[in-house]
Amino acid sequence: MVDSALFLVARSLPVRHGFTLRSGGVSEGKRASLDLGPAGDAGPDVRENRARLASAAGLPPARLVLAEQVHGTRVVHGRPGELPEADALWTDSTDSWIGIRTADCVPLLLSSVDGSRVAAVHSGWRGTLGRIAEMAVATLGQEAGAAPATLRAAIGPCIGACCYEVSEDLAERFAHAFGENVVRRDRRPRPHLDLRLAVRRTLAEAGLAEAHIEDVPGCNACEPERFFSHRRDQGGTGRHLAFIAPGALS
Repeated sequence: MVDSALFLVARSLPVRHGFTLRSGGVSEGKRASLDLGPAGDAGPDVRENRARLASAAGLPPARLVLAEQVHGTRVVHGRPGELPEADALWTDSTDSWIGIRTADCVPLLLSSVDGSRVAAVHSGWRGTLGRIAEMAVATLGQEAGAAPATLRAAIGPCIGACCYEVSEDLAERFAHAFGENVVRRDRRPRPHLDLRLAVRRTLAEAGLAEAHIEDVPGCNACEPERFFSHRRDQGGTGRHLAFIAPGALS
């Protein structure tokens, strides 16, 4: 599987997956052009965008499973026809694919090394502090029999430490939870947060080998031609989809 015009891929994941870019769709205005949100009650432009993505990825459009994301830490088994309140989905069903939506938050995809079990995780600052990545790893172990040593992870484009200015209070909470170097204090006027590093550290603490955690680079806020950013655009922007489907690539 290689990068398409619509999405980026991680070289280490053995399954169909991707982190979408903002080009190649039909949406207009601040949501131009490959807007893939909301989860429910999608309009005709989002439905067309999802159809285009499914075609590019070689996946069935009617079998995409999404969640109503609430910035929590709930991990659920994604099933077609359901729209649970959750911020992480997992599946071992080869007749469906799962996805989470982002516009600054960290998208995380997980797969067992044989491709039989996968998860998609939405990790904003609340979810990161709540260690939703660790919960997803644990759920794959408990529910699907995929131990941490068998997992491969890809962290997709998100708002970078270059742009993610936060309050001193939130910076202190992250420094206490993940180490001082997840906070950039050389930026002004307030500290900046490295969410990507915090998620990577959580995965390592959950038992994944560092070599099995891949970064797919990109800062949503820095690159308006490639990515949507809720913070940069002050709301009203589109949503990316981080998607994954079980079943090893041939």
